[in-house]
Amino acid sequence: MSSVAGTPTVVVQSVKKRFGDVHAVEDVSFEVYPGEIFGLLGPNGAGKTTTIRMMLDIFKADGGHTAIFGGAITEETKHRIGYMPEDRGLYKDLKLEPTLVFLATLKGMDAGTARTCLVDWLKRLDLYEHREKKIQELSKGMQQKAQLIATLLHDPDVIIVDEPFSGLDPVNTRLVKEIIEEQRQEGKTIIMSTHQMYQVEALCQRIVLIDNGRTVLYGKVDEIKRNFAGNAVEIEGHGDFSNIPGVLNVRHENGTHHLALDLGADPQDVFRTLALRDGVKIERFEIAEPSLDDIFVTVVKEGKR
Repeated sequence: MSSVAGTPTVVVQSVKKRFGDVHAVEDVSFEVYPGEIFGLLGPNGAGKTTTIRMMLDIFKADGGHTAIFGGAITEETKHRIGYMPEDRGLYKDLKLEPTLVFLATLKGMDAGTARTCLVDWLKRLDLYEHREKKIQELSKGMQQKAQLIATLLHDPDVIIVDEPFSGLDPVNTRLVKEIIEEQRQEGKTIIMSTHQMYQVEALCQRIVLIDNGRTVLYGKVDEIKRNFAGNAVEIEGHGDFSNIPGVLNVRHENGTHHLALDLGADPQDVFRTLALRDGVKIERFEIAEPSLDDIFVTVVKEGKR
């Protein structure tokens, strides 16, 4: 992954948005640069979608500032942006090929050029044989891939994808990851919002975590993980590992218990608690580098208190 440098393509500075008495976004700031895949993260209802819509001038911010390509969004700059929302926005009663061509023309692309470029995309994503089907006749995974084509067909410079792996099997997930990485290598500015933290760790160099409408974590993934060292423990053993003081979350994978700790918790206290618990046998106890999953849980649960 490239290191970020130069002028940011996307700037979000202290934006705010309320709907009646609801403060959807209170203070969110970040920058995104060309040639990077940037993770926009947060729990449901944190304000991620509202932030995206303010970036795209769908919602007017009540305060703060957003800029893409160095200024406010115009009709011309809209044509340089590809947005894939979490909710599929394709016309279900229409056939796949003409729908994708039509959507590309809305982004300023000539219909003939769109049809020509579309062939390669349909073949790569295994949709060419289905091009005459109505979108509602396609599986969820096929509709997701069609939505990705709609996002990329007009060759945008800024790409915003919300849950891009939703409904995809492992083979197609790998294919979509390859496509996103190729777009980054071409110098595109990519913002990815997803709850699949392992995909964020695989693809993103930097992230912002939003909770309750505010930026609560922002920076390089490797630096954030170093800052949270000591807030995760791995245990192999048997017994009851639930309801441990100082532990926010326990998940079990491949014979190992992964514990996300409170920000102030001491791993040695956790060990002592388990060592004194009846029926617990510890075969391995190790302070681990926290995953983004662990950090996400720690920061969000701390924020809820």
